[in-house]
Amino acid sequence: MKLKEINRTAIQAWSPAQHHPVYLATGTSAQQLDATFSTSASLEIFELDLAEHSLDMKSSGTFSSPHRYHKLVWGPHESDSEDFPMGVLIAGGENGNIILYDPSKIVSGSSEVVIDQSSKHTGPVRALDVNSFQTNLVASGANESEIYIWDLNSFNSPMTPGPKSQPLEDISCVAWNRQVQHILASASPSGRASVWDLRKNDLIIKVSDHSNRMHCSGLAWNPDVATQLVLASEDDRMPVIQMWDLRFATSPLKVLENHTRGVLAIAWSLADPELLLSCGKDNRILCWNPNTAEVLYELPTSTQWCFDIQWCPRNPAVLSAASFDGHISVYSIMGGSNDAVSSRQADQISTSFGNLDPFGTGQTLPPLQLPHSTAAKTSVTPLKKPPKWIRRPVGASFAFGGKLVSLDNSQPSQQQQQHVVRISQVVTETTFLERSNQLQATLSSGSFVEFCQTKISAAPNEFERTVWSFLKVNFESDSRGKYLELLGYKKEELAQKAAKIEEPEEMEEPEEHGEELDIFPTLLHLNVKVTLVNLLVDVDGLITQALLTGDFESAVDLCLHDDRMADSIILAIAGGPELLEKTQKKYFSKSQSKISKLISAVVMKDWRNILETCDLHSWRESLAAVMTYAKPDEFSSLCGLLGSRLDRAEDQALQTQACLCYICAGSLEKLVTSWAKEQDSHCPLSLQDLVEKVVILQQAVEKSKGSAASIVGPLLAQKMSQYASLLASQGSLDTALSYFGCGQYWTPGISVWVSDYSSCWFTEYSSFVPCCLQVQGNFAPPAPITAPIMGEPPAQMNPCMQALQPGSQALYNPNHQQTMAPSQPLNPTTPMINVEGAPGAPIGDVIQPLQSIPTEKITKKPIPEEHLILKTTFEGLIQKCLAAAADPQTKRKLDDATKRLEFLYDKLRDQSLSPAIVGGLHNIAQSIESRAYTDGLGIHTHIVSSSNFSETSAFMPVLKVVLTQANKLGV
Repeated sequence: MKLKEINRTAIQAWSPAQHHPVYLATGTSAQQLDATFSTSASLEIFELDLAEHSLDMKSSGTFSSPHRYHKLVWGPHESDSEDFPMGVLIAGGENGNIILYDPSKIVSGSSEVVIDQSSKHTGPVRALDVNSFQTNLVASGANESEIYIWDLNSFNSPMTPGPKSQPLEDISCVAWNRQVQHILASASPSGRASVWDLRKNDLIIKVSDHSNRMHCSGLAWNPDVATQLVLASEDDRMPVIQMWDLRFATSPLKVLENHTRGVLAIAWSLADPELLLSCGKDNRILCWNPNTAEVLYELPTSTQWCFDIQWCPRNPAVLSAASFDGHISVYSIMGGSNDAVSSRQADQISTSFGNLDPFGTGQTLPPLQLPHSTAAKTSVTPLKKPPKWIRRPVGASFAFGGKLVSLDNSQPSQQQQQHVVRISQVVTETTFLERSNQLQATLSSGSFVEFCQTKISAAPNEFERTVWSFLKVNFESDSRGKYLELLGYKKEELAQKAAKIEEPEEMEEPEEHGEELDIFPTLLHLNVKVTLVNLLVDVDGLITQALLTGDFESAVDLCLHDDRMADSIILAIAGGPELLEKTQKKYFSKSQSKISKLISAVVMKDWRNILETCDLHSWRESLAAVMTYAKPDEFSSLCGLLGSRLDRAEDQALQTQACLCYICAGSLEKLVTSWAKEQDSHCPLSLQDLVEKVVILQQAVEKSKGSAASIVGPLLAQKMSQYASLLASQGSLDTALSYFGCGQYWTPGISVWVSDYSSCWFTEYSSFVPCCLQVQGNFAPPAPITAPIMGEPPAQMNPCMQALQPGSQALYNPNHQQTMAPSQPLNPTTPMINVEGAPGAPIGDVIQPLQSIPTEKITKKPIPEEHLILKTTFEGLIQKCLAAAADPQTKRKLDDATKRLEFLYDKLRDQSLSPAIVGGLHNIAQSIESRAYTDGLGIHTHIVSSSNFSETSAFMPVLKVVLTQANKLGV
């Protein structure tokens, strides 16, 4: 691709790689004339500005010179000093003269641009090169085998590399070796190349082609291999480039043949030794791989020969070519478009013929109407392989499991014939891994009490010590009694204190007031026919009459009215359970002592009301009462109720205590929720703290129930997935895998079906599995499931983990099939109910699964009131989308969604959805209300990933369609 163009018949030289911006120097070429036949000469410097899209290069400075030039080179000599900040420009003239110019003064416009000059050579100086190791050394070549080595620090006394070669001939090329600083090569048009050793000041070897048709026009050393060089032939009979190795100098190592006429110039890239440029009389510029003799790239050029070609030292993708048609073109070998060239040609035509009067008729031509081409843009194909400078010299990438893969592009040594890729283990969280290993050791040994005691001893604060004390109690006998002691209630101490309190003195009986009693309401209630005399009867008489007639309720009312509480309770017991309950309620409504509320709860067993109304600062007393009196089937829910109230409290100290209630309740999910409010979940050690508590509590729940814990909620699943990922990133793959258990924890990418039979299989295959499981033999992943699973799986399947225990592993074998008929058929609509047992709570009866609903139904049951909001919200959203939708296809999708959502409503009627799915659906409904459809889609993804496919496949896909359309329509 052509980038820039200079209209000059000139030779060229790029500024050194150290200099920025990039400049291109041009000098009027000797033995050539431009179209104007001008005999003047100049030295110009142009700036390469690739940000400017024009083909023109900006001229930065011009110097009118009395000389024309055969060769021009730009060296970095003293470019880091104030004397020559842009280096030194060295020119070879046509009269044997070598001139040193200061390019910085040319750019600044100064007239004192010549540093020094010499006319020591005989004939024109056609060869120049700067030593890349000692930039003050310059080699030059001219007629009669003259080769001089110039020191720019003492320019007047050059040296020779050795005796002149015989027979005497012109020197067309000189080149310093790129690896060994004292080696110099020269070549002549006869085809012979000579190699000089400046330390010995002598010729060490000659290279020549035996065909005598090799007219050498170019010479270049291999940038990497010190003993290899290339020679170019300008003879049309032998238009080749020969590659020689001085260790085997009897014949060329390779011959590059693709030019059809003589090669005029070559240039070997210092940035990539596999790129060699050549230009020839066939009007072609080729880019070779000299190691394979393959042409990698051909530049689009004009119809004129290019006599000089050079790589840009600073930008390795850029090159310049000088042609005999009076142009110096700048190209990129990275490909691109040539539209700028076509546009420039069109502009030139328009400028030449637009609005002029070329024929002197007195009438100007109309504006030039250039046709707009509709042809496809012309593009240039880049190199067949990426050049070395854009290849990564080194590379590193973190792989799964904390592995670091590193590589480099250095050449392999002789002992090591192949490139090496290194894989190392990176561990950044050593303390985290140590604590994780301790937890795993505890799970394996079952020494939970010792583990909790260690945590108690090392606790950083009193609250942490209390939490671990609560967890420890779960593994000891009389856990409820230990809980009460931790809350500050010890039965022995209370008994001792009660014994020291003296018996209260008997209270005096109240005086009887006889006829002063207001007994009319009682008499009316009893419907007793009394005379005026009877009104003076005392209360005892009325009670007696009621008892004699068997009216226990009236007798109790009279006793309560007379504040004879003990008598009323005794009579109520005789009157039966219903009367006793009424009497207790009336008693507690009249009693206003400090502890009457507690006594009422103990007698009436109304602990839920107590927990909902108690002062939260008395949470310890409330929790202690639940510990003492709660029934097994309500213990967990009551502890969770108190914890929820503490969680909602404004006092942060009370919020912190909620986790103790959740520990007593055995609620893993709520414990995590409470913990997440106070802790930094991104800190590995903080996450380790949580996992330790959750795993220990889980073991306590399993111990109290005698079976595995139920499936956890989404937040705990997220934390466990985060924990497993962190373990995997530290290289602890076995431990990480143990936290992806069957039904114990959920993780993205591995969906597991779980039943009461603790069996599972994969419904979505993830790349995580083969990375971690030790698969033996020919492992074939299970075929992906493409249709819904329309029934419950067999009761016995191959488990992918053992007994839902962290630390245990089993190999998933997709080829192994084992089925066992369950003792009782399962119904897909029958929910699996598994009640979490709270640590310390007595084990009650297991709640049996609900009876399946008959398949033949005449009428549908109503949707439970708490779930009606789901139907209202989803149907409302569909109606909004239908109103906003314009195309029929979208409307058909929405109509279909209305029908398919009936599957969801049926499941809500049957109450056959798991609480996690129902909760997620309510969260989606809330996001719809707030028009946060993106959040709703995120919740949708979580539900689908963490639930049984057969449970949600009927309605979740269409719900996603509705959310997507709502987001798209912006309703």
